[in-house]
Amino acid sequence: MKSLLGFVFVLGALAAQAQEMETTTIVVPVVGNIPGIGARWVTSVELRNDTSVPVEVWMLLPTTAEAQAFNRTLAPNETVVMSDVIAQAFGTTTALSPLKVITTGRRSVTVRANVYPIRDGQVLSAEPITVDYGNNFYPIRSLPGLAFSDDFRTNIGLANLSDDQPATFVLALQRLPGRNLAVTRITLPPDSLSHTSIQSLFPLISSGSDFTVVVESGSPETFVYASVIDNNTTAAKFIHANVGLPVDVTQ
Repeated sequence: MKSLLGFVFVLGALAAQAQEMETTTIVVPVVGNIPGIGARWVTSVELRNDTSVPVEVWMLLPTTAEAQAFNRTLAPNETVVMSDVIAQAFGTTTALSPLKVITTGRRSVTVRANVYPIRDGQVLSAEPITVDYGNNFYPIRSLPGLAFSDDFRTNIGLANLSDDQPATFVLALQRLPGRNLAVTRITLPPDSLSHTSIQSLFPLISSGSDFTVVVESGSPETFVYASVIDNNTTAAKFIHANVGLPVDVTQ
């Protein structure tokens, strides 16, 4: 309970400061430190102040209220690297959430994020996570190159970062643009994340490759991503959502 109250207090303090000073917010669609099939998945984050003045930086995990907030002043051209952002910035061992990075001024610090698996104590190759700078909302987004089979598995992430409004997502599974194989609908409460296997979302589809999931939502504070994982090597590919409907390249 203390952590939750502290989280609410931080949000209130940031809102009050935002009224007094200019701030910039960017979002990393997902960061985490969680166990998976055959490996533990960990996220590293790098923050760099590319300006000539010091800036104040806050980081929040909006869908994990138990985690503490992170606050630090970055000197001009200072870089901070956290190999495990969940443990080093938020003081917890297990979490999965989008990451909000709030910077004083008109320009955000430069943020880089990577996810990497740890299997049998060995750190395997990292995969970059695309950072959302600015307001890039579009009601229709698409996730291409998805697969689920004996060799590959896919997880789809849907985040609603509104403080007070639920968000509804309509997901359509396609192999050819405009031809739906299956459709499902999910409503998420405020400040919540759904990180789900593609088989759970579309249980009637047994297997396949080169799928696209088209996601439609009218809620502006929503984020969409996917990850495709090689079951044999544990290599992961992060899929950042494309704006709009998929294009039929055969035409």
